[in-house]
Amino acid sequence: MTSSDSAQQSAGTPAKAPAKDPWDLPDVSGLVVGVLGGTGPQGKGLAYRLALAGQKVIIGSRAAERAQAAAEELGHGVEGADNAECARRSDVVIVAVPWEGHGKTLESLREELAGKLVVDCVNPLGFDKKGAYALKPEEGSAAEQAAALLPDSRVTAAFHHLSAVLLQDPEIDSIDTDVMVLGEERADVEIVQALAGRIAGMRGVFAGRLRNAHQVEALVANLISVNRRYKAHAGLRVTDV
Repeated sequence: MTSSDSAQQSAGTPAKAPAKDPWDLPDVSGLVVGVLGGTGPQGKGLAYRLALAGQKVIIGSRAAERAQAAAEELGHGVEGADNAECARRSDVVIVAVPWEGHGKTLESLREELAGKLVVDCVNPLGFDKKGAYALKPEEGSAAEQAAALLPDSRVTAAFHHLSAVLLQDPEIDSIDTDVMVLGEERADVEIVQALAGRIAGMRGVFAGRLRNAHQVEALVANLISVNRRYKAHAGLRVTDV
């Protein structure tokens, strides 16, 4: 014990608690994960990888029959339901719908998503003859649009930079990438980090608050350019953490 510690204790001042280890993440194995847009490439791939890791997963789609068919194809205990039932039955809901339907879908599910942890992985992009380019929504980002439309939900952003091809390939055992996670509450962010870490090869890394989501979403346009030039399925690694 140092002299300053002794002085604090003798003065009746409680010793300062040690800083929380940023890699001390919660056990999320018992959470039910819903994937809205789970019949699309990205959503289906995420559903497959999380189910493969032992997570209970429900795929959501506008048509329950389509979701059920995709779930049967994936196996590993994945279930399919319409979007509303998927949202109601899930503890954590990943939003993987096309950008064009993002706002309308979330607005229609505001009641079902109330109180839920929502993880937005939608990338607002445009395409022309020069390739992909980032769009900037009026709210600032897809994640901020989600937060505006879902005032009673806890909105985070993650899983933007993953290759749908790699996610869905059963021959690939491990996906070597980091997942940048953004959110307002540390506890919510850590749940999403822990979910990312359930997938072999992945790691969830805190990357700021939702106001910083635009540049994370926009980076996907750069990765598309990388992939086209090098015939790759590029991801990201954050160094020195």
